[in-house]
Amino acid sequence: MAQKAQITGKVEYREGDGPLIPIRKGPVEVTTTAQDATLSWHDDGGEVRSSTAMPIADFKRYLSEGAIQLDA
Repeated sequence: MAQKAQITGKVEYREGDGPLIPIRKGPVEVTTTAQDATLSWHDDGGEVRSSTAMPIADFKRYLSEGAIQLDA
């Protein structure tokens, strides 16, 4: 089940072997498993839906740093 969250700091992801890409600040949906977290968001005024998966350790680090905040 997806959780609502906010990107409030610097959160980046990588597509393949490419450069780090920032996720814009604002609302995201997060779905976690034991291995990873999938973040989904809308760009360009809500017209483009983007998503990425990151290792759960990275997601937990962003949470502890306050760069990602889960909604209550």
